[in-house]
Amino acid sequence: MPNSAQDAIRDWVEDAVHRSWPEARLERLSALKGDASMRRFWRAVIRSGPNAAAPDTAIAVDLGPDDLPLYVRALDLVPGPLREPPFVNVHRLMERIGVAVPALYRSAPAERRLLVEDVGDLSLYEAVKAGPAQASALYRLALDELVKLHTSGTANPDPGCIAYSIAYDRGLVRWDRTRGSASRRDAAGLGTELDQLAAGLDALPRVLSHRDYHYQNLFLQNRHGGLRIRVIDFQDALMAPAAQDLAVLLTTRDTSALIAPALEAELLDYYFDAIAGRGAAALDRAAFIRSYRWCVLQHALKVIGRFVYLEQSGKTGYKAYLPATVGQARRILESGNDFPLLRGVLSKS
Repeated sequence: MPNSAQDAIRDWVEDAVHRSWPEARLERLSALKGDASMRRFWRAVIRSGPNAAAPDTAIAVDLGPDDLPLYVRALDLVPGPLREPPFVNVHRLMERIGVAVPALYRSAPAERRLLVEDVGDLSLYEAVKAGPAQASALYRLALDELVKLHTSGTANPDPGCIAYSIAYDRGLVRWDRTRGSASRRDAAGLGTELDQLAAGLDALPRVLSHRDYHYQNLFLQNRHGGLRIRVIDFQDALMAPAAQDLAVLLTTRDTSALIAPALEAELLDYYFDAIAGRGAAALDRAAFIRSYRWCVLQHALKVIGRFVYLEQSGKTGYKAYLPATVGQARRILESGNDFPLLRGVLSKS
């Protein structure tokens, strides 16, 4: 980043810290590794006065040039200008329904900057890698937050929240796969099967969905002797089949190295029993498992294309996840007879 831009973000954070906690001061600002988006992040180390009640650290966010993800813009899913950044809009909802998102300390929409709570560095991925025997317990914590999102968020919609105006429907499913390698195989006769998959997903009941509920967007904190999950990167929330978030959580990237099929089945049972216990199960158990298979397959096809696109765009490191992602698609296809042409193509990949 040019010095002038670095100076500008530092000046803004200094002001944001002072406005939030008048006796506190910014001590140090360090850039953090970003994600696949254009957003940028810094950790602010804060020097607090005796009565400032400021946190030791906070995260500064530059929201980048676009409020909405590419698919929303390409499909014109949200007409008209937004009143506020989606992060701020969805954050308000998440706090209301009790999902453990970071606190929002300061928002400056005109400057496209935020100052938010620092949830630490221990991702779910790192925690499970360090303690594989705790995988079930840790993923259950993640599922507890997801159940809250799917049930309370769906039962108590906020008409002012952008998430309720965007649906993961047939059009979006098709758009997702046009960016994947599967779309280039339509000439091999796959178009009909892919459209069948899109239609099946479109017909499923929808819940309030995080959209990107994977192990690098979930962090663990130790509070009062117990662990809790903190949820980030929720600004692209939308209405989607419940199994979509589960597919992301349990199969994305190299999750297969952490979650064996037996643990996957156990966690799916845990989730289903939790929503059934709240009277929120819209499908019976067999239909729910079928919806999960479809969501895993769709997610894998989407991600294959997404990772190839990111590598070609200069964002490296995603190619390493391709074998595991292709493996997830093959596993799902080999467990049923519903997409024989696609199964045949991927078996040769």
